[in-house]
Amino acid sequence: MLAQIGVASIEELFADIPARLRLSRPLALDAGLSELEVYDELRALAQRNVSTEDELCFLGAGMYDHYVPALVDSILGRSEFLTPYTPYQPEVSQGGLQAMFEYQTAICELTGLPVSNASVYEGPSAVGAAGYVAKLAASDPARRRFVISRGVHPHSRETLVTLARGWGMEVAEAPLHDGVTELPPLGDDVSAVIVQQPNFLGAVEDLEAIAGAAHAVGALCVAACDPLRCRCCARLARAESTSPSGRARPSGTAWTSAVPRLASSPPPRR
Repeated sequence: MLAQIGVASIEELFADIPARLRLSRPLALDAGLSELEVYDELRALAQRNVSTEDELCFLGAGMYDHYVPALVDSILGRSEFLTPYTPYQPEVSQGGLQAMFEYQTAICELTGLPVSNASVYEGPSAVGAAGYVAKLAASDPARRRFVISRGVHPHSRETLVTLARGWGMEVAEAPLHDGVTELPPLGDDVSAVIVQQPNFLGAVEDLEAIAGAAHAVGALCVAACDPLRCRCCARLARAESTSPSGRARPSGTAWTSAVPRLASSPPPRR
């Protein structure tokens, strides 16, 4: 390989890197261990942790502990759901269609709304997509402002601000009072009011009142939801002019930070 690129040695390959930046000694790594020794070491480290199986946890900011039935892993292991990621084989494409159908059906049943998209990548993108839908749905081009609650996850708020700049939209934040959203007076320049249910602090918002205030000035209400909580709280269909977005990860995957947050951003309900 060195000969192919025209150098005679490793030293010549890295000659452009100053000597003071090059490591001139072996890496300070311990000798290799057997698989059994590694297993014992990792088990000892794991035993030092305290998990949500041992203690109540009030952290999470939208990622909360929940029970996942064993049936979920069994279903996800079926070939029609396990292999739909790359759609260049007919059976894989069929699996993708099946997974999308099941997902959209579940979201509609949980939210009480008539239609769902087939998901975007994660929650903040879903909030941004819902904001863009609200912008497009506004019949008056003067509606150039989003009002977003400080109870919405900071990542979602930051994403909306970034995207709104490209759309020529402004973003105003509604403060919290006693942990829930306190809407300021809304004007006819607002295209959407965006809240989270439950919010970033875990408090349950009065979604019907917030949606009513938004609807009174002709704006949409976007609710970033935990879909499982849609069954515990008032269903979104009761809040007219609501476009739900949210993270679908709590619907069946384990509590971990290492996976994408499946998200939904259905069209607005008029």
